[in-house]
Amino acid sequence: MLAGLSLSSCDKYLDVEPVGRVLPKTTEDYRGLLTSAYSYFPQHKSLLALRTDELILNDFSEQFVYNRDIYFWKDTDFDPVTTPFPYQFFYQVVFYTNNIIASAEADAGKSVEVDQIVGEAYLLRAYSHFELLNLFAKPYNTATAATDRGVPISTEIDLEQDYKPASVEAVYEQIFKDIEAGEPRLSVNSYELGKNYRFTRRAALALKARIHLYRSEWKKSLDAAQKALDMDSRLEDFNLTDSKLPNHFQSVESVMSLEHTFPTSVSGSVYISPDFINRYAENKDLRRTRFFRRSGSRYSSIKGGEEFVVSFRNAELYLTKAEAAYHESNEPLAKETLLALKAKRLTPDFYSTESVRINALSGAALLNEILEERALELALEGHRWYDLRRNGQPQIIHTYDGEQYILRQNDPRYTLPFPREAVSLNPDLR
Repeated sequence: MLAGLSLSSCDKYLDVEPVGRVLPKTTEDYRGLLTSAYSYFPQHKSLLALRTDELILNDFSEQFVYNRDIYFWKDTDFDPVTTPFPYQFFYQVVFYTNNIIASAEADAGKSVEVDQIVGEAYLLRAYSHFELLNLFAKPYNTATAATDRGVPISTEIDLEQDYKPASVEAVYEQIFKDIEAGEPRLSVNSYELGKNYRFTRRAALALKARIHLYRSEWKKSLDAAQKALDMDSRLEDFNLTDSKLPNHFQSVESVMSLEHTFPTSVSGSVYISPDFINRYAENKDLRRTRFFRRSGSRYSSIKGGEEFVVSFRNAELYLTKAEAAYHESNEPLAKETLLALKAKRLTPDFYSTESVRINALSGAALLNEILEERALELALEGHRWYDLRRNGQPQIIHTYDGEQYILRQNDPRYTLPFPREAVSLNPDLR
């Protein structure tokens, strides 16, 4: 998979406008161009984890200086060496997908394989706009989405186009158009290992489930999650010695493995927050020792590294299904789904106790349990920041060197500013 995604393997398609040194004409050419698009998809989720309640800084790390201002939510007047949040690379991905969508069928002919390539391009373009929106725009709000500033929409190759930010609602409308255009073209339910970074029918459903969840469209989210799980609902069982971590690209839970969500560039500069690690019941919640390793009095993550690549996985679908079912007034289904996941993550004795406790929950207590399970299960995979944004934007306090840094409830810094370089090139982003 790493070879398939490496820039070197796709070099002939890169760096020269409008597409590359070789103008794509054949099905193989367009698959190569799409592989280039996948390879440019940003690995930004670990930077988001720095802004949450999951981590504390390790100031003895060589990477410390590159990440500290992100940890302090210092989004203006930051140290110039601070790792920037991606913007340009998303639009580079979109640039390639635009070419594929516009030209692949005309150049390579109509076929099942070309349809699959074009379908993937539509889904990758939708996912790119979705990530941009959740980085640089306010969380979706039905009442204000039509006027809240979103991000520029790019759907065609036009070097003269003015890239003005569209409204949040307009960007979502384009995302749904792309999904609607791309999903029927997909013929692959799941790719074999090494190619499972690509969009498939299951990955399209997982993306829809996530988008509708973020928009509080509970019935649509529930339906999409259920359809994806109907195709494959396996979970890793941590009570078995041969189980893999669920964010490993070879995991039975993998739906799509594109993003390195916690690479060493960040993982080496942090420890797990003591408050966060203590949310896992010691000797009872198996994730405490499967996800993290003890390093003296502190904990570091095991979930990062080259083989830990994940964009969508089944446990997220279970949690989406549980949350959506709750909001659809189906608490029995929400509990059943939540417990199905917990059965694979807890010791048998603790699961027996937990099943009694959870079956007694209702109302806000049940919802809080589902959201807590999202935090524990999806830790360090990029979900936490987005979940905090869409669920009340609570206050977070980071303490470093005896000083407190506070992200207040509903703080404007829950939405990232456009990067300086992007604003300097496009004044419409100011």
